[in-house]
Amino acid sequence: MDLHEELPAAVDAEALLDLADSHHARRVRPLGTREAADHLVKVYAVEAPGRTVAERDTEAALRIAAGHLRLGPLRGSLGLAVLLVHAGGDGDYVLVHTWIEGDMADLAVFTGPAGEPDALRPGRAGLSPCVWEAAVLAHERDAYARRVLDGAGPLADRLTAWAEDTLTGEVR
Repeated sequence: MDLHEELPAAVDAEALLDLADSHHARRVRPLGTREAADHLVKVYAVEAPGRTVAERDTEAALRIAAGHLRLGPLRGSLGLAVLLVHAGGDGDYVLVHTWIEGDMADLAVFTGPAGEPDALRPGRAGLSPCVWEAAVLAHERDAYARRVLDGAGPLADRLTAWAEDTLTGEVR
């Protein structure tokens, strides 16, 4: 197939080009490592232009994460999680990414209207990270493998290195 002459029928060229035209960078800020439901949780803010993750948003996200993480032992949780608090352009999102047994991960996505952290609810089945959230989670996958799985020395030192290995700046 020559893509210059013909695209597969499922490729929505107009929608893809519209997305490309509106694509922009989003700011990512590490918000420290906290504890929630007996898990060590690395927290990030992801902010669309003109939006800011406030402390009340972070606290609400930590409450949501704690509720989700309480069931961690039933899902094989290893006690480490990443929490993304995303002030998006079309609403707010909270992602709870947990490392679980067998080199696997568990992901929960919560969505809601912008600026209403108490209105966040589980996202629809199959919802995955957006391009900006995926960039943070890609960094976190590498940090986890590099610092914890492939790290050397006592576990406490590995976890400290993991907690300090953060992404900051803008992601595309």
